[in-house]
Amino acid sequence: MFNKNSAELILSKSSYPEELKRIAKKVFNNERISFEEGILLYQKAELGFLGILANYVRENKNGNYVYFNHNFHVEPTNVCVYSCAFCSYSRLIKNKDQGWELSVNEILDIVKKYDNQDVTEVHITGGVVPKQDLKFYTDLFSKIKSYRPNLHIKALTPVEFHYIFKKAKVSYEEGLILMKEAGLDSLPGGGAEIFNTEIRDKIAGGKCSTDEWLSIHEIWHKMGNHSNATMLYGHIESYEHRIDHMDRLRKLQDKTKGFNAFIPLKFRNKDNAMAHINEVSVIEDLRNYAVSRIYLDNFAHIKSYWAMIGRSTAQLSLNFGTDDLDGTIDDTTKIYSMAGSEEKNPKLTTQELVDLIKSAGKIPVQRDTLYNVVKEYTNN
Repeated sequence: MFNKNSAELILSKSSYPEELKRIAKKVFNNERISFEEGILLYQKAELGFLGILANYVRENKNGNYVYFNHNFHVEPTNVCVYSCAFCSYSRLIKNKDQGWELSVNEILDIVKKYDNQDVTEVHITGGVVPKQDLKFYTDLFSKIKSYRPNLHIKALTPVEFHYIFKKAKVSYEEGLILMKEAGLDSLPGGGAEIFNTEIRDKIAGGKCSTDEWLSIHEIWHKMGNHSNATMLYGHIESYEHRIDHMDRLRKLQDKTKGFNAFIPLKFRNKDNAMAHINEVSVIEDLRNYAVSRIYLDNFAHIKSYWAMIGRSTAQLSLNFGTDDLDGTIDDTTKIYSMAGSEEKNPKLTTQELVDLIKSAGKIPVQRDTLYNVVKEYTNN
């Protein structure tokens, strides 16, 4: 736990540069750090220094709690019209025999597998194909809600929405209204990748632009709804690109207050066009979590997605600003296992998540998608 002595140690330690001490003082006074100070933290701050600052912010916002939910994923297809350099998951339409395209009824069959389980969320996202269009998804959402009304549908990224709405010749506003009326509850954070145009074009050219990604989330927020945000890091981006990415999110959050959580996503290099790029170290992962927590002062939660980063690193991240581990997942996602993540069969039971969190000295809390508390595990 953070205490006053930790702050005094940082501010009095002669080995720390004055510029870092000034940043620390701002953080301890709950003041916003600048763009330049964010870059400086990446460039010059030791990991221990970052951990103290990040945990101060974390505990100010969420105490000693760590959140998770009961969820499962549905990936309607891994066939895609786009060919992102970093992606190990999708298959181009010309190679669709190597992939899958589920029907509405096949997806409903997956939902029905959870009839006797207390899952609260289905997370739906995948590739982009012409036949999984506006009608496909409004039909799907309507049928899920008819079958299981209380199941929260968190679905589709701006990459998918942009393609679907363009094909249907409807505006973002019109399309999102139709999706919400059909049963869509919130948006995941995917498709953000990195916002810098030059880098984005190199790793994910042809997809929706940065402005389009932000616009879709802003419209969704202004409709009274919530979403998450991500950042793909550890490839060809610089520290400045990372801070630029977070700065754009911070500015939008100031306007809408619609983001629930920020999820840094580590680039994995197996079986993709960027396989020649080495993955960053666990130390860099922890530094990135910490800087994210410090910089994104208006985000309530920083999530460490254990299925991508591995449960051991996710547990370590709880001491570097993160307060959420996502959920049980139940081995229903292939996006990161296909890219070489540590978790080949991503599935954790409730008890395994509770034990992992408790062994890090934190208090496990089962939540719903919007961070309403379902159960606090203080005595189990």
